Amino acid sequence: MGDFYLRFEPRIDVLPTAMGNLSVRMGTSPWSGLMNHRIAGQSSPQTRGRELARQGQELWRELGTVRLAAAELMNRHRNLPCVQAYRYAAGLSQDQAAARYNEVAEHQTTLGGTTINSWETWSRGKGAGGSPPAFSSLLILATAYGRGPLGVSEEDISPADLVADCYERLPPEDQLTLKRLDDRPRASSITNAQPVSTSSSQPPIPHNTNVIGADFTLAVPTVAHGNPAIRLFSLPNPRPGQLLDLTWETFGFGVERLRRQIKDLGRRLEVDICFGINEAGLVMATFLASAQFGRCSIGYLKCNKIRDEVALAPDSYMPDAPETATIVICDFEVKHADVVGYIARQVRKRYPRAMLHFAVFGAMTKGSDLEVSGFDELTGAEIMRAAGFDAIFIAATMSPPGIEPPLELR
Repeated sequence: MGDFYLRFEPRIDVLPTAMGNLSVRMGTSPWSGLMNHRIAGQSSPQTRGRELARQGQELWRELGTVRLAAAELMNRHRNLPCVQAYRYAAGLSQDQAAARYNEVAEHQTTLGGTTINSWETWSRGKGAGGSPPAFSSLLILATAYGRGPLGVSEEDISPADLVADCYERLPPEDQLTLKRLDDRPRASSITNAQPVSTSSSQPPIPHNTNVIGADFTLAVPTVAHGNPAIRLFSLPNPRPGQLLDLTWETFGFGVERLRRQIKDLGRRLEVDICFGINEAGLVMATFLASAQFGRCSIGYLKCNKIRDEVALAPDSYMPDAPETATIVICDFEVKHADVVGYIARQVRKRYPRAMLHFAVFGAMTKGSDLEVSGFDELTGAEIMRAAGFDAIFIAATMSPPGIEPPLELR
């Protein structure tokens, strides 16, 4: 039946206001825990939808933009899809969003709330149902939500922002078009909005720089008698809700950090094969094989996504190796999808008695604090544990929707 309850939300402008003032700092609202508890304890989906809509409108009033309000909603409710968070931040029910959509399209469309529901259902991931929005629909929807709760704003929301958490599940043509569109210079984030908060204004972040956050130590699964403590850094995202594009300097810094962690394992790692998952992982594997593993053999694991499934492409390459090989698998990021678990199973089929180690550039955190105190605070912790790796190395932590490698490596 999908997210049917959202279609029957009443007008949010008549809802009572009980939240009071919110903290402007992202993810640190004193009401965040209370609101999460209230919503989690509510049995009625309609009530949950109304509460989320109220929070979104209050956040818009406090933070001044739909984008920041949506980002804060996603910080509080980690399973809330981007496209749905933007709707709540724009103060709209599904039927109201459809009406706004038709208005932006100058009433040349007759979209209904069921279509909005279908897009939001699809965005929740595998098995949820629904259907993806077309690129043209995302263009209209971004304009519709950019008008804000009052319908008079002109906030420049990118269509890519609406699908940042499910971007890779779109057709390749739409992915490429969204990426090209998002590379254009942004207009002012918001104009003519009433009321707005000037406290959220900040200088633009240059596209050719990354902010490297604080270093911290984390205990991770490792080999027997190995050193479990690794030193990693955080990657704060100055543009919440958007993919963080990494520079070559940051990318190289992360690979060097992985190399240092491997050296500090407490024993020399004699590696037979260094595998890279897709092109970004292959670049990491090439550097590590040359700098740390004595120019060992390099393998290539190309993953193709067919709908919501992952499959190993025929042009992947698995070199010959001893029966008891030591293997390092390199991946660019770990989020919710169990790609590494699938890869580990495929590698073990080829090398049944091998020792598998895992090196990943970025690991997403469950909460808004990137300086996690425990391994289980990472989104992919259960996935990595279930894969049964002998040792794990992580260069950096990141926030949703994730990071993008240089030159759009995949």
